[in-house]
Amino acid sequence: MKRIFLPVMLLLLVAVIISAYAQTGGGKRRGPFPDVLRIHIQELNSILGTPDVIILDVRPKEQYLLSDKKIAGAIHEDPDAVASWAGKYSKDKRLVIY
Repeated sequence: MKRIFLPVMLLLLVAVIISAYAQTGGGKRRGPFPDVLRIHIQELNSILGTPDVIILDVRPKEQYLLSDKKIAGAIHEDPDAVASWAGKYSKDKRLVIY
């Protein structure tokens, strides 16, 4: 019995590790919402200032006010009041939310 226990436990451990690796996109960080489109900083830099792009900063107010890192031209919106501001942006614009 003891001879079988260790190999079975090692096999189960390897299966769990492989499963976790696969669920995270093969090692790529996808975050908690893998279906949400992501943008790389290089692409963001290339579209900053274009009229068809709106950058929304949805950090909590305290974080926004205390931060010295803000994207120029970004509009701050309250993350707890999405229903009050979500409809005011044109569907023809590209929204980048961070």
